[in-house]
Amino acid sequence: MKFIIQREQLMNSVQDVMKAISSRTTIPILTGIKLEAQEDGIKLTGSDSDISIESFIPREADGIVYVEQIELGSIILQAKYFPDIVRKLPQSTVEIESEDNFKVTIRSGNAEFHLNGQDAEEYPQLPKLHTEDSFELPTDLLKNLIKQTVFAVSTVETRPILTGVNMKLTDGELDFVATDSHRLASRKIPLAKETNTLTFSSVVIPGKSLIELNKILEDNQESVEISVTENQILFRTKNLYFLSRLLDGNYPETSRLIPDQSKTIVYGTTKELLQSIDRASLLAKESRNSVVRFQTKPNNQVEISSNSPEIGKVVEEVTAKSIEGEDLKISFSAKYMMDALKAIEHDQVKIEFTGAMRPFIIRPIDNDQVLQLILPVRTY
Repeated sequence: MKFIIQREQLMNSVQDVMKAISSRTTIPILTGIKLEAQEDGIKLTGSDSDISIESFIPREADGIVYVEQIELGSIILQAKYFPDIVRKLPQSTVEIESEDNFKVTIRSGNAEFHLNGQDAEEYPQLPKLHTEDSFELPTDLLKNLIKQTVFAVSTVETRPILTGVNMKLTDGELDFVATDSHRLASRKIPLAKETNTLTFSSVVIPGKSLIELNKILEDNQESVEISVTENQILFRTKNLYFLSRLLDGNYPETSRLIPDQSKTIVYGTTKELLQSIDRASLLAKESRNSVVRFQTKPNNQVEISSNSPEIGKVVEEVTAKSIEGEDLKISFSAKYMMDALKAIEHDQVKIEFTGAMRPFIIRPIDNDQVLQLILPVRTY
């Protein structure tokens, strides 16, 4: 195997596939990166058997040559050393060559590295998913879906199913839902007409997989093809193949958590509320959840406060756009509320309360497809 490649392209692909490689894997060969020189370009693969990522560097794209002098072949290189070598090479091109005894030479400028590789034949074959159950989304929309939900997955392994995001597709509507049982984040989007026959409800994607996928995907309008089988999900773009296992088990029915009527509604400016809660949380750091209090006042005022007996207290009044319904005093985790407000991504927000000890809902004023739900904390 031999080829000459642009270092920057190689580095980008190496960084992508590294996101799937774990030093804790029980299969030794998976601590390496698989390099394959093909007729039309170079393919890199990384896997920890839960997540597998393939990144492809085309020989040429949009009139720019990325790879030349390709001699076909494949090799496994140690992920512990290869990325650092590529990162620190002196020139913008890299020549990589492997011998029959798996010895690999990496040249760039006056630098020359010799690495021991491994036989690529021993690398596990990745399943090629081609299922009927597939649909497409623009990349930036998928990134948005992930960003608005994945932060709410559970980080505790006691209920493994809650460490994932539940992806549901019914009646042409795609819904991402995440909950850690103290809060819930949901985002819905209508899909193109041709997906109306597709339906699934129990697809639970590990939060960890979605976080890595979100880092790799570029913010653009290109489409991502999403294919689902019983225990795996594949996200595929032109030069990327991202495969993740799905979580086993039944995701809880979350729709019954969402109150259908409210007693108090506060309309406000997202940024103002976020900054005020952020300030109030400064003195609440000692308590694990940094609890803040929220109280409606006359003349559309909301009092946001926090009190730590040994540190001090903070009180701030924020003017709401309007307040409807009953007076309200409620306490909640500042962190949860800030996460929810950041995920809203709209200037104006509507918060619907059904009482001091009932879950409350946060949504953009003009968009029902984004929903955040938080359980209050008992302090009064």
